[in-house]
Amino acid sequence: QYSLIKDVVSSLKRHRMHEQQFTHHPLLVLSNFGLQQIQVKLMASMFQNMFPSINVHRVNLNSIKRCLLISYDTETQLLDFRHYSVKVVPVGMSKGLKKLLQEKFPNMSRLEDISELL
Repeated sequence: QYSLIKDVVSSLKRHRMHEQQFTHHPLLVLSNFGLQQIQVKLMASMFQNMFPSINVHRVNLNSIKRCLLISYDTETQLLDFRHYSVKVVPVGMSKGLKKLLQEKFPNMSRLEDISELL
């Protein structure tokens, strides 16, 4: 079973498809591939070698735009693929400061001083 990209995009309220998502390889997450069966090890190795490895200690979080989750069901022996878009946003600060950090300039006409924004 599969879904076409045009069907997925048309079902979303706000889709986030842009070319920059595909300039870097995705973060690969393998679930339930720790079994000792040779075919499961072979599948895990194949998926790991499809994409370059990521050093989690040195990676720039802004460069990760996608996450690919592959889950193996041992009972049905089926694979589930999930492809996610990842967006890094600042948290724990005022709405005005978030907009400045995301290079969106807020409407400051009703403010008397910049300190009101921050």
